[in-house]
Order: sequence, then C-alpha cells, then structure tokens
Amino acid sequence: MSDKILVPALGESITEATVAKWLKKEGEEVSADEPLVELETDKVNVEVPSPASGILSKINMENGSAVKVGGILGEIGAGANNIVKIKKEKKEEITKKPSKESPLILDKPISEKNNNKKVFILDNPIDEEKTQVTSGVAVSSLKTLSPAVRKIVEEQNIDPNQIEGSGKKGMILKGDLLISMGAKPKPSTRKIQHGPEERIKMSRLRLTIAKRLKEAQENAAMLTTFNEVDMKNIIEMRKNYQEDFQKTFSVKLGFMSFFVKACIVGLKNFPAVNAEIDGEDVVYKNYYNMGIAVGTDKGLVVPVLKKCDEMSFANIEKNISMLSDKAKKGKIGIEDLQGGTFTISNGGIYGSMLSTPILNPPQSGVLGMHNIVDRATIVDGEIVARPIMYVALSYDHRIIDGKEAVSFLKCVKDYLEEPRRLFLDL
Repeated sequence: MSDKILVPALGESITEATVAKWLKKEGEEVSADEPLVELETDKVNVEVPSPASGILSKINMENGSAVKVGGILGEIGAGANNIVKIKKEKKEEITKKPSKESPLILDKPISEKNNNKKVFILDNPIDEEKTQVTSGVAVSSLKTLSPAVRKIVEEQNIDPNQIEGSGKKGMILKGDLLISMGAKPKPSTRKIQHGPEERIKMSRLRLTIAKRLKEAQENAAMLTTFNEVDMKNIIEMRKNYQEDFQKTFSVKLGFMSFFVKACIVGLKNFPAVNAEIDGEDVVYKNYYNMGIAVGTDKGLVVPVLKKCDEMSFANIEKNISMLSDKAKKGKIGIEDLQGGTFTISNGGIYGSMLSTPILNPPQSGVLGMHNIVDRATIVDGEIVARPIMYVALSYDHRIIDGKEAVSFLKCVKDYLEEPRRLFLDL
C-alpha cells in the first residue's frame, strides 16, 4: 500500500506549476508532513509535504517537469524505520569533520625560488593583515617591501601576496610589480566553468515578471515625476527614539513605515492614484493595501501590506519585516501577493540614485525610493549639507493627471520632511 504525493491547490487562477527540485531522493526515508518537493508557480514557490511516513518509493515527475493541480508527483511506500541508523551515520560523519579551531595550517607554497626556499601564506592568519612565512619566519608582507615598492602597492591597491618576488629570499622588486601590472588577466571563473555563453531556461516567476512588465509598458500611458526629500528630521527621529522603540515593540524603526504612512495621506487626498481601470470604468479603492517590492534570488516579488491605514508604525514595521523574511526564504504565499492598490519600491538599498519605477498592473501608481546622499542645499539663505533622497512617482496618465501626480508627490514630501505630523495624524 502506498500514499500518492499530489500537486496541491496553488491559489486563485493557478492551475499549473513546474517541479523546481526534489528535496528527497528515491529510497530515502521520510516523515509525515516533511517537505518533499518544491514547486514553482508564476507567483511563488510552494513546498509539498509528505502525506505519510515511510519511504519515497517513486518519483513520477522529475525536476523541470510541468505539472497540473491534482497531478501525481510520486509515491510514499511503507518501509522499515531507519531513523536510528540515519542519526548514527550523521553522528559518525560529524565526528570525522575537522574542527574549525584547528591550529595554523600552511597553505600551498606560492613561490619556490632561491635554493628551494618557499614562501607560504597562512591559511588562518593571526591578524587582519595577511602574514607571510619565509623560510619558517613569519613577517608582515608590507614591512618587507622597499619604500618604492610599498608606494606602488598602496597607490595601485595591489595585493603583494599575489606577486612572486624575484629578489633575495623571495623579496618583491619594482620590476616584479611592473611585470604583474602588464600581465594579461585570466578569464573569469564563470567563463572557465560554463564557457563563453550559457543558456538557461527562464523560471516561471521570471517569465511572469517579464510578461507583466511588458504589459505595463504597452497598456498604460506611463509617466514619471520626481521630487527630493530632506531626510534630516526622519534620521534624527530614528536616532532619538530607535532604542526605546525597539525595546517597546521588538522591531527596529525603519524608513519604510514613514513612507507608507506618508503615501497613505497622499492617497487619501488624491484618490485617483489609488484607483485602477477596469474596461471603461475607473475603480476607486477606499482601502489602502500597500505593495512592498522585495528583491530575492529568484526575482522581484511584491508582498502586500493589507489595510495599512489601520496600522501603527510598529505594526507596519513588524509586518514588513515578516513579509520580507518570508519572500527571501521562498515561503511567501499566494494570499500575501494579492490585493495591492499602490506599490513602494526601494532601489536605494542597492545604491540607486534615481530611477523610473515601472507600474505593477492593474495599479496606477508606484513610488520609487532611492539612496540618501549629503547634498548642498539652501536653508535660510545659506548653503548647508543635508541628507537628500530623490523620490519618483510613476503613474498611469490615463486616469491620473499631471497636476494630481505632482501634488501627490509634493504631499508625500511635505509629510516626510515633517514626520511628527504623521504621528499626530495632522
């Protein structure tokens, strides 16, 4: 008697998935509810648990196979309980592994010159600066360089440990540096491993992202307006209250909660930015579900913070942290991605200075955050340095006029520059 492993319901309108990878092999012992296989849909990845304890007796669908809801992925057969044996094998394997706190070990020699005298680099150097061992005597690599060589090394940011010295006792000479600077660079490791080109099939998630972004460009009259925000007051408020906030609510006070709150004020004042087009109708949303774009190893996902107008700063930060963590671990669910009315994307965490964010259909607006840089600003007639962030609003010009878009962004800017108004709900 065997239990069948079935493709579960994957969410609204999703009928097909791809087998991303099996987490167990045929013949392996599994426990009930233990994850067996990971399925990839056009929105999220889903782990399928074992329906019973036993042996994974058969795999019907290999990695990369397309499967439909209700399809049979494999079978679980009854088998002897080998858990004790497996634990014993794992314990023996662990005892065979070398300790991380092993004594200093000399790596392979990097130079063999001058009567077989060898220069080694310590595998685990005592301090942060790499140390050389020449003929068994440990010396600092920089201290052994001549002033002329040391100057070139420091100016050109050269690692002396990568240079083979031709001088006495392996000492690096100026000529050695010049030769190394003129040497032909080696091909990249990726080119060596995969060749000049590599072709990989796009994942369902990546295909869906590509399709939706192209549709957004083709179907919406997309336009972007920009402004700049002086972040001084927010930075000071976070600095002054961060410790107390974290002790009280067990979560850090980030920038995103300020932006969510400021955007909610803007959306209430300019309802068209929170609306969408449905055929010949404009649907105005009187609720505020904020999509927060999160970059993962597999692509961009936008989990939704629902009814965030009814949340406190602490609840916003907690929910953002939870959704972001789920997304990065591939644990995000279909329900976490549905129902958004407006999106915020923070390219600043990657160093972006300015961008034109693309709409997340069927939404009509998306706010782009960017990095914070000290810039020269005029304050009370004087030039001062202030932490400035450029912000961008991309919008669907079919239902949002330029005046509304510019006014919305100006409203967001004003509340961010006077963040206490957000706490006082003014």
